[in-house]
Amino acid sequence: MRLTLIILLVLATGASRTRAQLPDEPVIIERGVPQFFLDDWLVDDRFAIKYKNNAVVHVAHAPTKHEANPVYTGDCGYVSVARHPETGKFQLWTQVHELVEKTGGNFSSRYAIAYAESDDGLAWTAPNLGLYEWKGSKDNNIVIRGPKNARASGPQVVLTLPEKDKRGFTYIMTYRTGGAGKDEDGMRLVGSNDGIHWDPDSEVRLVHLHSDTLNSIVYDAGRDRYLMTCRAKDRYRRFNGAMIDTGASRRISILESDELWTEWEGSPRTLLIPDEIDAEEDFNFFYGMPMHHYAGIYWGFLWVFRMNDPIHTELVTSRDGIHWKRAPKRAPLIPRGPEGSWDDGMTFGGPHWVEVGDEWWFYYAGHDGPHESKERTAAIGLATCKKERLVSLRGPAKGGGVVVTRLLEWPGGDLFLNTTPAGEGDSEVTVRVSDAIRDPLEGYDHENCEPFSGDSVRQRVAWADGRSMQDLEGRVVRLEIFLENADLFTLVADEP
Repeated sequence: MRLTLIILLVLATGASRTRAQLPDEPVIIERGVPQFFLDDWLVDDRFAIKYKNNAVVHVAHAPTKHEANPVYTGDCGYVSVARHPETGKFQLWTQVHELVEKTGGNFSSRYAIAYAESDDGLAWTAPNLGLYEWKGSKDNNIVIRGPKNARASGPQVVLTLPEKDKRGFTYIMTYRTGGAGKDEDGMRLVGSNDGIHWDPDSEVRLVHLHSDTLNSIVYDAGRDRYLMTCRAKDRYRRFNGAMIDTGASRRISILESDELWTEWEGSPRTLLIPDEIDAEEDFNFFYGMPMHHYAGIYWGFLWVFRMNDPIHTELVTSRDGIHWKRAPKRAPLIPRGPEGSWDDGMTFGGPHWVEVGDEWWFYYAGHDGPHESKERTAAIGLATCKKERLVSLRGPAKGGGVVVTRLLEWPGGDLFLNTTPAGEGDSEVTVRVSDAIRDPLEGYDHENCEPFSGDSVRQRVAWADGRSMQDLEGRVVRLEIFLENADLFTLVADEP
C-alpha cells in the first residue's frame, strides 16, 4: 500500500511538470489570446478536397530581412531588444568582445554588455555613458561588467514576469559571467529601472554552470514556473582530453525552478540533440537556444551549427517546454545571407520579438565569417513579419482543403482569423460551425458564411442574417475552416 502511494505521488509530480501531448476536450480557450496552427494541438483533422493529389500542410514563413540592414554596427554580438513600457523607446543590449594577448602569444577573450537606444528601432545611438572602463577608457556604452570585472556575456531581458518577481524594476536581465571564480561565475540575474544603471544590490547568482552561450529564461504563467535553456557542461567538456572523454556539450538542456531570485537546484536535463536530418548536412551541433513564452507556447530560436563553420537560426516550438517541434522542412527562421554579405557566416536570433503595430520585429546578430574565423565582424540586423505569421496551415490552390478543430468551448465574442492568400490566383476562406459529429449548426454552414480572400491579421468572420460567434458563448463546437490557396495562422475569440 505504501509503495503504491509513493508511485502515485511520483506520477502526480511528473504530471504537474509536463503537459499532456493531447489537450483535453473541449479545449478551453481564452478570449483575446491567439490560438496558433503551428502544430496540430488544436486540429482534429485536415484534408484536401482533391485528396489524391493535394494536402493541407504546415508551411514555415521566414521574416523578411530589413532593407536598412545592418541596423547597428560596431562592437556587438548576442542581442536582446525591448521597448520601454512607458516611453516606447527601443532599447538594445549586446555583448562586446576584446581579445587580450597573453604570455607566449596566446589570446584570451573578455566580454562586457553594452547599450544602445532608438526612437524607431532602425537608427540606433550608442551613448557615451562613462560607467565602466573598457579597453583602457570610460568613453563607451558599457552597462555591465560583471563581478570583479570578469567576462559578462549573453544578455537577455526577461519578459512577461509576474509583478512579484519584478521587485519594482522595469527590467530584469539574465547574463553569464566567467573568470571571476567558482563563487561568482555562472548565470546571474540583476534589475534596472532604466536599462542603463543596473542595481548591484539586487544581483544574484542563479547557478554555477560553465554554459558559454546565451542562456535564456522564460516564465510560464500557466504553471507558475521558470525554465532556463543552457548547455550540460556539468558533465560534458569539463576537462581537456579526447572527445570520447569530454563528449559534445553543444546540445540544448534545461533547468527548472519554481522561484526566480534564488539558487536553482539540480542538473541540466537534455532537451534537444541534432538528428538524422541535421546529420545529412553535418549540422551536428546546437550552439544555443534563446526562447520566449507567449500565448501558452514556448518559442525557441535554435542556433543550428556545423562545426566549425556556419550557424543559422531555426524556429522550434513547444506546448510544455519538454517536447519540441522543429520547423517545417527545417526551414531557417533567419537564414544566412548570400556569399559576400554582412551576415553570410552566422545568424544568432535574439530571445524574443518586439511587437510594432501589426508586425513582429526580430533582431539578430549577424557575422560575415564562420565560427572559426578570427577575422569576422559582427553587426545587428532586423527581420520583420506580420504578427503571428511564422508557421501556417496552407490550403491547396486547386479545390482547397479543410481544417477541422477539436471540440472548443467558445468563450464568447466574435471569431477572428489571421489569414493571407498563399500565392497568385484566386483565394477563399469560409468557416462552418458544427457539433461533435460535424453536423453544421443552423445558419453557420459554409454557404452561409461571408467568404473573404484578403490579407488580414484580424479578419472578422460573419454569417448571413448578422450571425456571429458572439451568439454561441458557452457552446461546445467545432470550427471547420475551408482554405483555398490560403494560409491560416491563428484564430482569436474577440479582441483583447
